[in-house]
Amino acid sequence: MYYFKLTVTPVGELKLVASERGLAGILWENDDPHRTRFLPQTRDDDHPILVETARQLGEYFAGARRGFELPLDFAGTDFQKKVWQALVAIPFGETRSYSQIAREIGHPLAVRAVGAANGRNPLSIVAPCHRVIGANGKLTGFAGGLTVKAFLLALETSQPLPQPGEQGTQGRAGGAVMQAD
Repeated sequence: MYYFKLTVTPVGELKLVASERGLAGILWENDDPHRTRFLPQTRDDDHPILVETARQLGEYFAGARRGFELPLDFAGTDFQKKVWQALVAIPFGETRSYSQIAREIGHPLAVRAVGAANGRNPLSIVAPCHRVIGANGKLTGFAGGLTVKAFLLALETSQPLPQPGEQGTQGRAGGAVMQAD
């Protein structure tokens, strides 16, 4: 059984999903329904993990939090879980390439598989797949959209923030404060 809560952030409304074991998903407004599956779900705005996740996300967007202290419940293959754990280990304000992640998890030739696992990361922001960029330094695919990815990277490096609602992304521009529904 999964529980969810909707939260409004500067990058749009996020759907927070938890199991009994921990935070299982952070999904975008227009997320591909096939990217992750958490069924069945019950809305629970008072679920302690979801309330704490919303609080910590609020601190992150306000610039007061550089990492998350939440129980995580990754549901995926062993390889995907290795990739997602490597994402969690990327320090705030830093980036890694897909090939660096592949080397870090002991599969240096699995760059495309790392990219695929990154694309199926169920815990955007908390398992910071936005910190993974192309080997050439360019921004690459992101479930929240490239403008949101640029916004998150700028937030973490104190750069001027692009407006996530621009250029057709799903996110909405907003201030640095998040409100929970």
